[in-house]
Formats: sequence, C-alpha cells, structure tokens
Amino acid sequence: MPFSSTIAQLGKLLVCTDDSPESQGAVTLALDLARAAGSQVYLLQVLTLVPSYELHSPDLLPPMPRLDQELMAAREAAVRHNLEAWKTRAGEQGVALEVLVRAAVSPYAGILEEAESLQPDLIVMGRHGATGLTRLLMGSVTARVIGHSPVNVLVVPPGAARPAFKKVFLAHDGSQYSAAAWEEALRLAAYFGAALIAATVAPDKEADEALEITRTLRARAEQRGLTLDTMVLRGRPDEAIVSAARFKEADLIVLGSHGRTGLARLLVGSVAERVIGQAPCPVLVVKKK
Repeated sequence: MPFSSTIAQLGKLLVCTDDSPESQGAVTLALDLARAAGSQVYLLQVLTLVPSYELHSPDLLPPMPRLDQELMAAREAAVRHNLEAWKTRAGEQGVALEVLVRAAVSPYAGILEEAESLQPDLIVMGRHGATGLTRLLMGSVTARVIGHSPVNVLVVPPGAARPAFKKVFLAHDGSQYSAAAWEEALRLAAYFGAALIAATVAPDKEADEALEITRTLRARAEQRGLTLDTMVLRGRPDEAIVSAARFKEADLIVLGSHGRTGLARLLVGSVAERVIGQAPCPVLVVKKK
C-alpha cells in the first residue's frame, strides 16, 4: 500500500531502538514505511556513558579511564553485532539500512544529537524501552525528543499492526500546532482513502468554541472532497482522546507537538505524553514548520 505524499517523500528515517521487544515494533513499522517510500533507514542505539543517572554538566567529566574506554568499545561492538541482524533483514526486504551507535550522557541527548547531525525526515520510536530507554514516554525523554526534534516523530506502541492507515484520528485544540497536524492528517486521509476523525476537548464553558472548531474543520475537509467525522469530548484531555480513539478503532492518532492554554490545555505539559503512553495505535506528533 502506498503512503501519503508526505510519507512517500521521506528520504531518511531515524529509527531509535534499545533492542528490547517493545522497540522492535518501531523498527518493523519503519522498514514497512521505508520499503514503500524508498527511504534510507538509520537505526540508532544510544549507549549511556553513565547509565545510572543523567549528568547535568557532562563537560566537567574527567578523561575516561582506559578500562572504561575498553568497556565502552566492547559494549559498542556487541550492540553493532546485534543491530546487524536488522540490517540483514532490511536488505532482504530491499531496504537500505545503516547501523548507528552513539555514546551520550542520556538517551534523549544521543537521539537529539544524531537527529541534528543526520537531519532525518522522520524520527520513529517505540513507546517503551529497556535499560537506557526505560523512561521513554514515561518521563522526560519523550518530552525532550518531541519538544526539540526539528521533524515529526512517529511513536509506535508494542504490538502495533502493520501500517494500513484506514482511520486517521486528529486531536485539535484550535492552536497553530494543531493546524499543522490538521494539514498532515488531511494529506494522510486523502492519500490512503482513510476515514478522517477530528476531536476537540473542552470544558462546558468552552463548548461553543469547540463546536466552532469542528464546524470549521468539517467545512475545510469538504472543500477537499473529504468527509470528516467530528467529536467534542469532555473530561481530562488525554483520557478523552485515548478513549475516543479506541472507540473509533483508529489506526493512527495525529497530534500537534504543543497546545494552547485556552482549550483544556490540550497537549500542554504531560498530556501529550499520556496520550502517547496509552494510545492503542501509533501516534504521529507533527511539528509546526
């Protein structure tokens, strides 16, 4: 199955793994995307220099003792050996894959450093990880990667189905960040022939505003020949979004990277992480250009 015009133009995918079962689903999905789009895959695993904690002033570190250097070299060799299996699998699928191993003081620092160097078109990550990525999507790692990434981030939960996006679910709060997510959701729906669902979350006092947002989105969808199913949700934003996505059996949730304070603080602070952490399907976090 082909992918959207945006997906189909992906030249480079940066895929983050820690070789855990949870992260393997992200690699599998990324290979599917790359095969359809003709993308180059860069498979990254970060080795933490000090795995027990994150250093606030890494520049103050003394030179690494020789024994530690030898240990790090051995760790890197072992990681590269394990990742070569993915390179072989990718080659069998006609996908070009390059193995990357980066040493950093923390997982998110290594991911962001690699993203800055590589300039990928999309970052693909698993929802949970072991060892160095344990906190992925449960604490600061996800917030920092998504918050500082210059490109969209696709987050894949364990056991996610192969990418056949038949129902695209957009969470919209009227912000400029949600506007960027809306454009991406439109492209995805048009290319896949997918059902498009747009939801807003608002307390009672802002119900009229939420209804106006959905009416505007519906009109814009109709202008592009698309039918839009709209929902105004109540309750805590992350719970409402996840519950609605489950009810609609969404294949993909599309979110803006930030929200605004006026409408239930959608996607501000921990809300985005909670949505991603509980989502039953992959979540595409769209960055405002």
